[in-house]
Amino acid sequence: MPTLTHISILLLLVTALGHCRAAEPFVAVLGIAQDAGYPQAACTKDCCRETWNNPDRRRFATSLAVVDPDSGERWLLDCTPSFPDQLRLLDKLAKPRGNPGINGVFLTHAHIGHYAGLIHLGREVIGSQGVPVYAMPRMKQFLARNGPWSQLVRLNNIDLHPVQADRAVPLNKRISITPFLVPHRDEFSETVGFKIEGPNSSALFIPDIDKWERWSRDIESMVKQVDVAYLDGTFFADGELPNRSMSEIPHPFIVESMKRLAKLPAQERSKIRFIHLNHTNPAMNPQSKARKRIQATGMKVAEQGGRFEL
Repeated sequence: MPTLTHISILLLLVTALGHCRAAEPFVAVLGIAQDAGYPQAACTKDCCRETWNNPDRRRFATSLAVVDPDSGERWLLDCTPSFPDQLRLLDKLAKPRGNPGINGVFLTHAHIGHYAGLIHLGREVIGSQGVPVYAMPRMKQFLARNGPWSQLVRLNNIDLHPVQADRAVPLNKRISITPFLVPHRDEFSETVGFKIEGPNSSALFIPDIDKWERWSRDIESMVKQVDVAYLDGTFFADGELPNRSMSEIPHPFIVESMKRLAKLPAQERSKIRFIHLNHTNPAMNPQSKARKRIQATGMKVAEQGGRFEL
């Protein structure tokens, strides 16, 4: 017959196993701003003025991290100009084993806010060796043929890995990432979003797209297939950039997305996190009327430092 001591030991073992099972992979939000961050260089207008004097209000360029606490592995989705601060934030959110680093980078496209942080992997800074960089064919070619990125390849600071649309890339036994094409201003490369799949949940990441109606896929169906969706929220509404035609830089305005996605059930709307907000976007301010309008729909703005278990 088991004694009280035996029972206590069994309870401790069950508790320990429970803690082990709790170490699930997760997505961490390392930035929510448009390519240039918030506040933006040279901006002295109301949208940025207070933020220059208040570091707590600053936000990094949009990037996600995928973390597996069990293995200690960490991957970046986009490598931004905010990379130094974001690596520091990642270390706080997911303490590395051994030297701080990353196990790979997945790139959405060749606009500066999504790949320029790779410079910090070069010999002038970290001097990394063989960091895997996963890129679509045109993106891979762009990095290999144009300096200074070609030097990162030549010196083996980064190791380019080709990926294909709609073909999953297994990161380990528990996590995979699948790129899919989206319409965008593809001057130097194609543009993709990512679906991240873990053992229990999945996430959608579309930081840049021209307009939902220009896409061959249905965003409503995509949202239904995942547990959280980080969607392009660059601008809140038309007219946000005075003296400039916003048709030159098409994105789905948040007001357009809210109207289109309003027909989804509340459970589906609650998955949506707007990300990639421009410095002019009033929803960047948590106390703004724009933010309150978003919250009234059941949708949200992504929070820097937030995490979602996979």
